[in-house]
Order: sequence, then C-alpha cells, then structure tokens
Amino acid sequence: MLIVKIKKGENINKALKRFKNKVRSTKLVRNIREGQYFSKPSEIKRRAKKKAIRVNQWRLENEEI
Repeated sequence: MLIVKIKKGENINKALKRFKNKVRSTKLVRNIREGQYFSKPSEIKRRAKKKAIRVNQWRLENEEI
C-alpha cells in the first residue's frame, strides 16, 4: 500500500506527482495487470529468458559505439 503524506501547506498537485512517481517506481500497475490472469511457470521462464536475450543484445550493440 502506497502512502504519501501531505506536508503542511503543500500543494495537492505536488503530492499527486510524488504519488505517481511512487506508483511508477514500484511497478504497482504492472503487478496488478499480471495478477489478473494465470500464467504457467514455464511461460514466465520463457518470457524472462527472451527478455534477458534482448537486453544482452541491446547492451552489446550499445557498447560498440
């Protein structure tokens, strides 16, 4: 559960912006969406492996520059 304490005299827009940043940094929305349906463990592993391959290729391409 995310909590954003509003300081005395603080603008509500600043507090909302801090809340949005917290939501983005904790990847809350992504976790909620992933929990809406069941994915087999093998499917999760396959996705993670594909992502690792993509990230590795991207890093290798950017090192050469």
